[in-house]
Amino acid sequence: MPENHLYEYAVIRVVPRVEREEFLNVGVILYCRKHRYLQVIYTLDEQRLRALYAEINIPALAASLEAIAKICRGGAAGGPIGLLDVASRFRWLTATRSTVIQTSKTHAGFSCNVEETLTRLHQQLVG
Repeated sequence: MPENHLYEYAVIRVVPRVEREEFLNVGVILYCRKHRYLQVIYTLDEQRLRALYAEINIPALAASLEAIAKICRGGAAGGPIGLLDVASRFRWLTATRSTVIQTSKTHAGFSCNVEETLTRLHQQLVG
């Protein structure tokens, strides 16, 4: 029987007007220490984002989300943060921010297949 491992995840939210505290879930970051796994799945639904805020800068959002993906992958492409260990990168990505892209509080669970879990969470929380 496959062994379950502890994982943590956070939902990536776009908050176009921070003062209104309205947001749209666009992605999920999942971290598993045992597997040294840190990955993100995100979806930019331009129609839904524009319904929330018509003037939203889609190319800037796409660039920011791709920067998150690069940090998750690690290495020099992720800049100085990309060179940190996996746990430190996850903590940095999920730190509280007051910007257009924010993350939820972190949540934990157990999984025997973190890639399937990330896909399932993305489908459930982002759609």
